[in-house]
Amino acid sequence: MSPRNFGLGALLGALLTAPLIGLMYLADQLLQLPFLPFDLFDWITRVLPGPVITFGIDLMIDSMLALGVSVADTAKTAEQISAVLQFLLIGAVTGAIFYAVLAARRIKPDWIAGLIMGALFGFPLVAISAAISQSPVNPLLRLLWLAALFLAWGVLFSLSAARLMWHTAPEETAAPPTPTDVTRLNRRQFLVRLGASTATITVAGAGLGALLARAEADRLAQALEDSMAHQAEGAAGPSFPNALDPVMPAPGTRPEYTPLKDHYQVFLRTEPTVIDGASWVLPITGLVANPLMLTIDDLRAYPARDQYVTLSCISGRVGTSLISTTLWTGVSLQDLLADLQPASAARYLHITSGDGFYETVDLALIRADERIMLCYAWDGNPLPVDHGFPLRIWIPDRYGMKQPKWITGIEVTDTYTEGYWVERNWDEVARVKATSVIDTVAVDALLQQGGDTLVPVGGIAFAGARGISRVEVRVDGGAWQPAQLRSPLSETTWVIWRYDWPFSPGEHTFEVRCAEGDGTPQIETASDARPSGSTGIHSVTEDVST
Repeated sequence: MSPRNFGLGALLGALLTAPLIGLMYLADQLLQLPFLPFDLFDWITRVLPGPVITFGIDLMIDSMLALGVSVADTAKTAEQISAVLQFLLIGAVTGAIFYAVLAARRIKPDWIAGLIMGALFGFPLVAISAAISQSPVNPLLRLLWLAALFLAWGVLFSLSAARLMWHTAPEETAAPPTPTDVTRLNRRQFLVRLGASTATITVAGAGLGALLARAEADRLAQALEDSMAHQAEGAAGPSFPNALDPVMPAPGTRPEYTPLKDHYQVFLRTEPTVIDGASWVLPITGLVANPLMLTIDDLRAYPARDQYVTLSCISGRVGTSLISTTLWTGVSLQDLLADLQPASAARYLHITSGDGFYETVDLALIRADERIMLCYAWDGNPLPVDHGFPLRIWIPDRYGMKQPKWITGIEVTDTYTEGYWVERNWDEVARVKATSVIDTVAVDALLQQGGDTLVPVGGIAFAGARGISRVEVRVDGGAWQPAQLRSPLSETTWVIWRYDWPFSPGEHTFEVRCAEGDGTPQIETASDARPSGSTGIHSVTEDVST
């Protein structure tokens, strides 16, 4: 089996897999049929060992930070691109193996061999998709569609391989070509023509699919914008509880109340899980006297709890953008427990989600904190699809990894089982670490005060539900200076801080630290996000020359 045959086979496999991806993407956007690159990627992330998955997460985040791009804005896109490239690579490797075997055994491929190769390539991938796909299309129709695609791939691969192995007659040339010239010419011409054809199909399928995806995204964005017309931008508006606080954010500080379109997103799969709210019912079963089957309307019939909440991701580095604040509305789990009447042996809630996620919550924790809720609305509107519609849980003082979205079932049990990320070597408790971040050194918004020129410096500090008692800033390793604190939206949100620094031209390094509500200082020693959340001092260097 020569390297040349492997190379030709890999090229042929990649050329034919590209339009396969394009057609699957178009069918996904048009008819909600499975998109196998995402299904395969999702499956792999579930079966690989936890340390491998967390290493991949760390590598992706570190790469983005090194490139200076926003993790919150680009992580999911990078994941999706990786899924497509992975599938293309599998197609290339499969083609290399098939072509090398055919060439080594001197088999002239035909359409029957193609059907066999298509089945060998497609069967395991279709089986994986059947086990994990979120497509709402009838399973038989999904099977027929995918089978047709892979069988067509196999036949085209076989016929193309035959064309490459058994050369056509040469074109007329000025001098009689040698056999080697004929071989190279015919292969080159054929591959160019094949590449042009497959590129056309790929671009057409992916392009039309992208247009459909953009149209749907625009529709959802417009619906969200319409529902958020009342929401204030920037600093808190008159409807917020701290509207009259005299401390104003430094120019360039992130919005105190995160617009929903900007709220960070982290979900298990390459695409958000879609659940039909009209037919969704939440079963709460197990060790209870009164099992419940609750619709969204049933949950809304309970007394509603509104809570301004800052949520953060455990995988965020120091200075992370994976943190946001909005208004959560839901039902206290204490109210549900009163109706469920758990048995004396009951100790835990085992929560499962539509995306395959699961987590365990201690009943003692719920009984001790009435704020723990099943949330069905953000910012006064139903949960967005990509943030957990129709239901998610909120637990104060915990990172997002402990808080399932797209909840589909709850079982009351006497047995503790590790949650999805705990099984993958993340922290069992996942208690939020105190953190403080510099958002801005507002060199373009200098202040004049008492004859002094001041540079507004600002950002956020957060310690879960434990509050923030102070924030301090230092410049170029000097003494720590107290910052002004704006009253938070609630005891469970971040605090906006501001420090007006006396102007001094040149390049300067700014650092920030905070203390929790009871005075416990932020951990200044640097540590990685895995397994319990990152710690350390955030710093930025700015040139404030005029």
